[in-house]
Amino acid sequence: MQNPFITTFSKNPDISYVYTEKTDEILNNFSYEKPSESVYKITGVRGSGKTVILAKIEEAIRSEEMKKKGWLVFDVNPTRDLLHQIASMLVNEGFGKSRTKNKNIDISEGSAFFDIGVEIEEMLKLVQKKNKKIFIGIDEVTKTKEMVQFASEFGKWLRADYPVYLVCTGLYENIMEVSNVKNLTFFRRAVTVQTEKLNEVRMAGMYSRLLSIEMEEARKMAKITKGYAYAFQELGSLYFNKKKEETLDDLIPALKTELFAYSYEKIWEELTEGDRSMVKLLTLKTEYKRDEVLKLMGERKGNYSMYRDRLLKRGLLESWQAYISFSLPFFADYINEYC
Repeated sequence: MQNPFITTFSKNPDISYVYTEKTDEILNNFSYEKPSESVYKITGVRGSGKTVILAKIEEAIRSEEMKKKGWLVFDVNPTRDLLHQIASMLVNEGFGKSRTKNKNIDISEGSAFFDIGVEIEEMLKLVQKKNKKIFIGIDEVTKTKEMVQFASEFGKWLRADYPVYLVCTGLYENIMEVSNVKNLTFFRRAVTVQTEKLNEVRMAGMYSRLLSIEMEEARKMAKITKGYAYAFQELGSLYFNKKKEETLDDLIPALKTELFAYSYEKIWEELTEGDRSMVKLLTLKTEYKRDEVLKLMGERKGNYSMYRDRLLKRGLLESWQAYISFSLPFFADYINEYC
């Protein structure tokens, strides 16, 4: 049997996919004739399933049912020129063919009078006339010249009421950088959806079914992952490949190595010095009360709320009542051992 668990970032784990409500939250909006929301920003820590949510949404909108409702899906690469990609896709869908034959559109920008924004708007008028809808998906948004140009044009399309819809993913700090660009008010105000922990019951059920193990063992595994999507896939893969004499406890060192090397190291690099100083204080216990953290921070306690809120939005902390703790499994161990 092939290993059903996927440990490669940005790859859709079809067989071992654990359902989350976040996907339905967005799809329900797009199921209406005229969706109330046009833009969604999906944020979360690395490995928390942002790309998977986007992939599942695109998969659903590509269904025959949604095609009959006029939906077209444009999966755009953020590292290339976004506007030219969209223009090419519109042409391929037939909205620029007649214009292309007359040589009035040339997406190579060979003409000195060429304006990609104007050309796309002309094609979007045809999209609207034919009662079609364009869904644009962008994975891992960052603040680049191309992204800012695209967002500026997209804002114009929204004001003109063209049937265009955008779902993008990105780390919290990257999404915020784009949101704070002048004149991109629509992007700043767009709905932000933060990835959620995988449900422990669903994870245990998936482990039990795919690995043919007792539910008690499966529940232990689910608890170890703390609902972190990457840890769920990695532990499942390690268990699938384990030797007969190995126990679940024997797999923990290998799990930590994978998490540390392929996720936590990058997460740590992307933290500010202030964020790092905050998380370093939270490594001796599994949870902390607010007053305990303020005491540990000393003269810097006035910055507590700022750091706490930012780390919550980054997906590194979770909170309940007056307590906070790390949301990622073994993250405190990584800090103690390597930072």
